[in-house]
Amino acid sequence: MIAPDWAAPWFAPYRDVAAPVLQRLAAGQPVYAALGHPRFEPARSLATGYEQHVAATGRVPTRDNAHDLFNGLVWLRCPAFKAALNAAHVAAPPAPPGRRGPLRDALTLLDESGLLLAGPAPLLAALQARDWPALFLTQRALWREVRALVVGHALLEKLLHPRKPLCARVLWVDDIDAPALPADLSPAALPPLPVLGIPGWWAPNASRGFYADDRVFRQPRLASAPAVGGVAC
Repeated sequence: MIAPDWAAPWFAPYRDVAAPVLQRLAAGQPVYAALGHPRFEPARSLATGYEQHVAATGRVPTRDNAHDLFNGLVWLRCPAFKAALNAAHVAAPPAPPGRRGPLRDALTLLDESGLLLAGPAPLLAALQARDWPALFLTQRALWREVRALVVGHALLEKLLHPRKPLCARVLWVDDIDAPALPADLSPAALPPLPVLGIPGWWAPNASRGFYADDRVFRQPRLASAPAVGGVAC
């Protein structure tokens, strides 16, 4: 179904959990079965919403495609984090019809395009200010102290074909292996990051000119609604 480059920094953390899954896929199993855990079930019509179903049954409806495969791999690699996202969705305050509300918007951004980052405070300050020269150039050496993990399954799917504009939404944490969701989570608390700009993640960003592209490394806008698709920063 897919042929990820497991040496790529965004896929490498999933290499071990993915190996047996890909073997079962190659043997002809559907994605839900290949994931090898009773948590996953075939996708079907649900009597309740998706998040409510997962919370009530502990089972994740899974389609036979790459998008849901990456969702499953994140569940296998980060079960507590995914369960926390689901619990927060279900517990979120009601929103007007047709809207999710700020908390569920933020949870969706994390689920689809999230990146966990742990590192020095000066990098967080630069990221929050979208000070791209400080973040990626003048403080570039600090990235050696950073730990990062892509947890957005839609972003992982997009990274099968890396493109400069691909954007993550960042949750800054103390420990990427035990991330905590802040109580005041909102889209504004998840700054955007052009993920292929991370030093060491993509060869083209070794050139300073890589960051001069203001179509990707944009200045903050006065007002905008964040897109869940995760491709514009």
